[in-house]
Amino acid sequence: MTYTICEPCIDVKDRACVDECPVDCIYEGPRMLYIQPDECVDCGACEPVCPVTAIFYEDDVPGEWKQFTPINAEWFNDSVSGLGSPGGAAQVGPAAVDHPVVAAWEAV
Repeated sequence: MTYTICEPCIDVKDRACVDECPVDCIYEGPRMLYIQPDECVDCGACEPVCPVTAIFYEDDVPGEWKQFTPINAEWFNDSVSGLGSPGGAAQVGPAAVDHPVVAAWEAV
């Protein structure tokens, strides 16, 4: 299991979660942040500091945002960001691409 960053983060990217994460597993795309599921240790430190309530434990993601669990994982694939599991966001810096769903997301 892992934590998932959902829709409220799009175009906000507050980064309080990045500062709180002890394993540096939260990466930055142009429009939102993503949690690397293989690097996340499920500590939950990121969840309470998110000012827009965008972070949820995988089992607790609200129904309307369930698609963000695979979106977070898929973003690290070669076909999207190509990051894989680099072992820490600080050494990588912001990525140039978002997941295609996030890139096309329009506020309702």
